[in-house]
Amino acid sequence: MRRVLLLTLLGVAASAPLAAGQELEPGAYTVSPVGINVLNVGYIFNDGDVAFDPSLPIEEGSATIHTATLSFARSVNIAGRSATALVALPIVDGHLEGSLDGVRAAADRFGTADLRIRVGVNLYGSPARAAAEFVKTPPSKLNVGASVTIVAPTGQYDPAKLINLGTHRWAFKPEAAIIRNLGPWMFEIYGGVWLFTDNDEFYGGQVRSQKPLASAQFSFRRTFRPGLWVSANINYYTGGRTSVEGLFKQDFQANSRAGTTLAVPLSRRNAIRFAVSKGAVTTIGADFLGVSASFQQIF
Repeated sequence: MRRVLLLTLLGVAASAPLAAGQELEPGAYTVSPVGINVLNVGYIFNDGDVAFDPSLPIEEGSATIHTATLSFARSVNIAGRSATALVALPIVDGHLEGSLDGVRAAADRFGTADLRIRVGVNLYGSPARAAAEFVKTPPSKLNVGASVTIVAPTGQYDPAKLINLGTHRWAFKPEAAIIRNLGPWMFEIYGGVWLFTDNDEFYGGQVRSQKPLASAQFSFRRTFRPGLWVSANINYYTGGRTSVEGLFKQDFQANSRAGTTLAVPLSRRNAIRFAVSKGAVTTIGADFLGVSASFQQIF
């Protein structure tokens, strides 16, 4: 059972970045025994060329954003396949500066951002198993997974303000993943696309739309013992051009971020995770430093 719980802590985590496509989350498709619950409390610090909304007409913008996340995940059985359901709520405190129409301006925001829900399923490889069976079965060398992430418009939003924590729209991300296990090494490839509904209450009573944003993520992980691992991560995302009242902005994204993640078990039922990332190739809104830490508890 100790090994089962530590293996569960390998992969269950949640983050809530302010902009879609910027995720660097290794282990999102790690297979866990059915019935395991994980509570995650996290903190994310972002500083640099990061904005709440890349379509805003702000020049020379910079921000310092603190995000606390509270999430709950449960490993479940879906049609005989191992699956994970997760819900995450971010609370954000941010300071943004920049030039708006040639005038230097600043804004501070504090409150809840949009709620995030994710359901992931292992389609090929390890089937759904209870803890007693899970611990007796060696991990599959190849797993293929799929997931859907939903971002609901629950965050703080005021159409009279240009800068908001919520987006006042729905966002959906279907994604597929391939995970290859080679002893202590794990290689992960994710590919997905963000799809957005319109914000019909954008600043000034306008309608804001956004094109799909495609993303890919690659991770290489080395496990030293159950629960203790380190990974190197890189992503790439492109697209996402926005328009307001049908007029397209010059905000087409073609960005890449690179980082590393370290997970350390504290006991058989809890662990901590640290991560750091930086913009590798940046065009719009990706040239910033991100540092995060989280605590995970199994029950």
